[in-house]
Amino acid sequence: MKPNELINKIESGELDENLKKIYVSDSAVEAQKPRYIRTINEFIKLFGDDRDVFVLSAPGRTEVCGNHTDHNNGKVLAASINLDAIAIAAKRDDMKINEKSEGHGLNEVDISALSPNEAEFGRSSSMIKGVAAGLKEYGYNIGGFDACTTSDVMGGSGLSSSAAFEVLIATVINHLYNDGKIDAVTIAKAAQFSENVYFGKPSGLLDQMASSVGTFVTIDFKDTANPVIKKVNFDFAKSGYSLCIVDTHGNHSDLTDDYAAVRGEMEAVAKAMGKNVLREVEYDDFFASLDTLKDKVNDRALLRAFHFFGENERVDKAVSSLENNDFDSFKEAITESGYSSFLYNQNVYSPKNPTEQKLSLALCISEKLLKGKGAWRVHGGGFAGTIQAFVPNDMLDTYKDTINRVFGEGSCHVLIIRPVGGAKVID
Repeated sequence: MKPNELINKIESGELDENLKKIYVSDSAVEAQKPRYIRTINEFIKLFGDDRDVFVLSAPGRTEVCGNHTDHNNGKVLAASINLDAIAIAAKRDDMKINEKSEGHGLNEVDISALSPNEAEFGRSSSMIKGVAAGLKEYGYNIGGFDACTTSDVMGGSGLSSSAAFEVLIATVINHLYNDGKIDAVTIAKAAQFSENVYFGKPSGLLDQMASSVGTFVTIDFKDTANPVIKKVNFDFAKSGYSLCIVDTHGNHSDLTDDYAAVRGEMEAVAKAMGKNVLREVEYDDFFASLDTLKDKVNDRALLRAFHFFGENERVDKAVSSLENNDFDSFKEAITESGYSSFLYNQNVYSPKNPTEQKLSLALCISEKLLKGKGAWRVHGGGFAGTIQAFVPNDMLDTYKDTINRVFGEGSCHVLIIRPVGGAKVID
């Protein structure tokens, strides 16, 4: 379909059903249309109107349960969300990729030469090249294309804007050059490969997998080379709840040591027991060894180990609850996860600045409003940034108004769990 024809069909409502498969509600579809039309017009401006285009999308993700477990080979539960990155893309007849993200300059990438370059670390162009290299390594076709993209996945929110972009590029290549036959797990692995090897950022597979697979997905990292990945089918739209991500506008600077200490202290406990990571340690052995461990590691390390073991069980409980359509039990697991992060993992505020506790305040307010009704927990790495809350729809206005009054207008982001991952929207 030519770009101008695509605009006409979006405006007329002919493609509403395509969009509704991604965005779920009629109101969300209407809200998306100006964004799509704006991106198509940018494509026409840069690349013309004479080629057929594909419309593709990849979502951000939220960590639902499994806080700070993946780095010690634990279990996680994540989900795709309705915030996404979209692309208007058309094939080229060479090996050049021209990608223009809204608000950024044009990326011009030659994928005829795919060696990583440390000088390009941290650039979106390196992500694009890395995704192409990863898919080629897995034996799939790659080729050039022109694309205009835009993303409403908030940067710095813990919703994985970089993973959404990587999965989007892989999804473009999948549908332009592989007839959509590349499976979601391979796309996620290629995206992770890009981030690790070409972008220069160490990361696990959680973010890319949640974006690529879609809806709820649980991952067991016991064998990091072959993680066990399972899609969890649950229709969140029928739950009667909304997912809220609260941006507390805390200070993100100088937290690297805090994040590193969580992993380091968990691994210190494992090494004190002759293992590399906590997943290699049996809980009963850990508990029986507390009297000797307390002389080998600090007290906080022991508390964080308790969090790790309990969090793996909570992931199992949350997954089982969703599979059995027991949302009350699911909420219990999520709230228990939040308490454990606060009490044991201690990643709700930085010990370097103990008087700044915006996450603690947001969690306190959430407990006062939602206790016995919803669920709340720290979201992502912690120490600053965001919390997550599952709010009954009949309480949503009250919760949102209170959060926005305390932390500033626009601090409460109301999301839905998106039913699909990286996908072709329209061709």
